[in-house]
Amino acid sequence: MIVEYLRYTIAEDRSVEFETAYALAAESLAKASQCAGYELSRCAEDPTRYILRITWTSAEDHLEGFRQGPEFAAFFAAIRAYVSDIEEMRHYEVTAVAGEGGARPPTLYDWAGGRAALEKLLAVFYGHVREDPLLEPVFRGMDAHHAEHVAAWLGEVFGGPADYSAGHGGHPHMIGRHLGRGITEPQRRRWVTLLLDAADEVGLPADPEFRATFAGYVEWGSRLAVLFSAQGAEPDVHEPVPHWDWVRPPWQPAT
Repeated sequence: MIVEYLRYTIAEDRSVEFETAYALAAESLAKASQCAGYELSRCAEDPTRYILRITWTSAEDHLEGFRQGPEFAAFFAAIRAYVSDIEEMRHYEVTAVAGEGGARPPTLYDWAGGRAALEKLLAVFYGHVREDPLLEPVFRGMDAHHAEHVAAWLGEVFGGPADYSAGHGGHPHMIGRHLGRGITEPQRRRWVTLLLDAADEVGLPADPEFRATFAGYVEWGSRLAVLFSAQGAEPDVHEPVPHWDWVRPPWQPAT
């Protein structure tokens, strides 16, 4: 990815037309396969100053793909009147100095209650799995610490410590545990149902935002498990542990 910045000085009496023009041009950006995102910002201290940030898949994709593609004509027509107002138009490479501040929502790991909550969840869940006629054959003979290992995986996925990568083999090991098992769709559905029921049983947060995000990961992960376990499947074992985040930030009452 590469970031393009365009800086403008636009007189205040032209600001409405300028923003309207870019709202129209943004329709072309939204359709362009080379564009990963865009944002037009206006300076709070000096309202005549604007910065447009566009993230492209690469500089080449911008200059040779987008500009020579079907969306460029409409984009340029919308903002043509402001080309002479451009003060800077350059591509910037993102550096390793990046992160999130303290104002971000808590991680799913912290919101769930941390490692202790996840270990309790998985202990209860696998207790039910051992007694389930559809799933017991799949998990027969599982390690006595299996629930703890899966809790470490889920904790890392949900933004907690990278314990699964550090101590349990990371993504390659998790994929290897599913290869050739031939997990069926009925077994996947039962697995999902029992895990969501266990979340209720142990009292994981019941707010809609967390449960929607939690259920989304369970659906996604379990469907991948079916694909990875199919006869002849050759998944990419070199991918990192996935990181899951909020579908939308958690609602919290005003303090």
